[in-house]
Amino acid sequence: MNIQEIKQRFEIIGNSPLLNIALETAVKVAPTDISVLINGESGVGKEAFSKIIHALSNRKHGNFIAVNCGAIPEGTIDSELFGHEKGSFTGAHDTRKGYFETVNGGTIFLDEVGELPLETQARLLRVLESGEFIKVGSSKTQKTDVRVIAATNKDLLELAARDKFREDLYYRLSTVPIKVPPLRDRKEDIHLLFRKFAADFSEKYRSKIVTLEPDAAQMIINYSWPGNIRQLKNIAEQLSVLDEDKIVNASELQRVLPPERQSLPMLMGTNVDQGMSERDIFYKVLYDMRKDMNDLKSIVFGMIQGGNTPDGMGVNPVTENTPMVTPTPIFYHPNLNQQPIQMAHNPLGNQVIELNNIEPVPESLSIEDKEIELIKKALNKYNGRRKKAAQELGISERTLYRKIKQYDLE
Repeated sequence: MNIQEIKQRFEIIGNSPLLNIALETAVKVAPTDISVLINGESGVGKEAFSKIIHALSNRKHGNFIAVNCGAIPEGTIDSELFGHEKGSFTGAHDTRKGYFETVNGGTIFLDEVGELPLETQARLLRVLESGEFIKVGSSKTQKTDVRVIAATNKDLLELAARDKFREDLYYRLSTVPIKVPPLRDRKEDIHLLFRKFAADFSEKYRSKIVTLEPDAAQMIINYSWPGNIRQLKNIAEQLSVLDEDKIVNASELQRVLPPERQSLPMLMGTNVDQGMSERDIFYKVLYDMRKDMNDLKSIVFGMIQGGNTPDGMGVNPVTENTPMVTPTPIFYHPNLNQQPIQMAHNPLGNQVIELNNIEPVPESLSIEDKEIELIKKALNKYNGRRKKAAQELGISERTLYRKIKQYDLE
């Protein structure tokens, strides 16, 4: 079965080279029993790849189950995956089979595997290595024959470096990694996908098909789509329901598209639409500090070149009778990123300003201090509403609660 037949069978839309590479990898690995790790941002369609692998494997007649690891509470995840014995914990009124027992001979898809607790990760590693597991509250070892396909939108090696994910489990899962590209890297596919969704919703709501005028089509191609295919589908549905004439121009499309977020410098290769780590918050602080430094340099250079200060700083503006600034040789200040700075005569006091002698004001470089400062600002901005503050910081509410408790910011 070639790639085009795969796309038709599983309704995969697009001709992006990155998409084709991911599909080719999935087709090649499907007939084996090798564990697969699917990497990709939220909303790119990772589950569709797991279904393709299962459908083309020797286990296609066996059970397939998709488990969202991030949606199951930490206290019950072991019971869900491996089962439990009667009376093993409060509420365990009966013996229960877990997914690894019920899907024996089939395929289990572990979505958001990076959310698994470390104890559960150890149990999963044992299943992958020996096919053995133990129910919660039992001492009896059981065998299972299950193929594991995992998916994540996080950098698992980065989590491993912070002791939040087992490195040995990462290498066991990622025998064959598959990278599903984000929608912004598949620009040639965006309009095709929109037209497919528009046709589907036209049939669903028994209405005309929404079409985009050229300016609107170009707008969706240039948009960053942080929610990827899921977000594009939602926009197509909104327009199918709300737009009256079903012919959408750029201004009409702009009303339903959320404002694009300003990108921040990050070392991680994934889009962390699930929350920022402590390191990411620190980069945000550094980004803001750099912007402030650039603004300060612009003010200083304006003072030097124009012979005056910005409005509101208590210095009279330059007039016809004000002595001209006499430039002198260029010097470099070590604390301003090696930008050229001139010494100049002050027209008010006829003194020489030597910027090289200005001592930098010491500033705390503690990540913890900057983190506390950001959290306080966000809470003050939204009058203590933690949900809004967490969204502003780019972290989850659970992380914000933990930080508030950790730093005693109640």
